[in-house]
Amino acid sequence: MELRTASSPRDVKHYDTARLREEFLIQGLFPRDDVKMVYSHIDRIITGGAMPVDQALTLAAGDELRAEYFLERREMGIINIGGPGRVTADGTAYELRPRDGLYIGRGVKDIRLESADKNNPAKFYFNSCPAHKAYPTVYIRPEDCVRVELGSLEQSNHRTICKYILPGQVESCQLVMGMTSLCPGSVWNTMPCHTHDRRMEVYLYFDLPEDAFVMHFMGVGQETRHIIMRNEEAVISPSWSIHSGAGSRNYTFIWGMCGENQDFDDMDGIDTKDLL
Repeated sequence: MELRTASSPRDVKHYDTARLREEFLIQGLFPRDDVKMVYSHIDRIITGGAMPVDQALTLAAGDELRAEYFLERREMGIINIGGPGRVTADGTAYELRPRDGLYIGRGVKDIRLESADKNNPAKFYFNSCPAHKAYPTVYIRPEDCVRVELGSLEQSNHRTICKYILPGQVESCQLVMGMTSLCPGSVWNTMPCHTHDRRMEVYLYFDLPEDAFVMHFMGVGQETRHIIMRNEEAVISPSWSIHSGAGSRNYTFIWGMCGENQDFDDMDGIDTKDLL
C-alpha cells in the first residue's frame, strides 16, 4: 500500500509539474491479478483498483492499517468499470455488471474479487474511509440510482450525475460516491468550480481513448494549477482545492468523498471571473 501525506496550500503553490503529479496523481490502478492501493492522510481515504484475470483477489489490511482485516474499522464503495465480475463479501456473492456498484460496511472480514471472463476482466475501483458505525452491504445498480442532468452543450458541460452512495439512498458512515458522464461535445466538469472544506474528494477519469486526456485543475481559486490525466487515472483533491477538468473529448469520472459531512450540495462556489 502506497502512502501519501497531506499537503498545505501554501506549499503546493510552489510545486512544479513533477511534484504535483507525485503528490496527487494515482496511476496504474488496475494491475493484472493484483490490487493497487494508495493511502492518503487526507481524511484517511484509501483509493484502489483491482483487475483479477487468472485468479481471484482478496483485500488485506496491510501493515499501514494495523488492523486484523481491511474493513475492521472502515467502509468502502466499489464500482466496476470493466467486464462482468463478482465480489464476495463474507460468503455472499454479488454479480457486478459494468457500472454496477457495491457498498460494503464496517466489519465485513472477507472480500474476494473475481472476473467472469478472463478475456474481458472486471476492473474494480474502490474508495474506503474510516467508519465509526456499521451499515449493511448494498448492491447498487446505476438504473436505480438518483440521477441529475446538468449543464448544456452551449456551455460544453452537458452531463449526467449518477449518485451511488449518499444519505437516503445507500446509507454509509461518511463515504459518498457516484459517477458523472459527459455527453458528446461536452468537455467541462464541475464548472463553475467550488471547494468544500468539510470533505475531500478523489476523481477517477475513464472512458478516454489512448490519445485523449483531461486537464484537471486544482489549487486555491486564485492560484490554480493543473495535472494532465490519462485514461483510468485518479487524482486526490484536498478539501481546500478546486477540482474541475476539461477534456480533449467527453469522458466519464467517478467521484468519492469523505470527511466532516455527507451533504452533496455543501459547496463553497467560486465565480469564474474570480479564478486566476
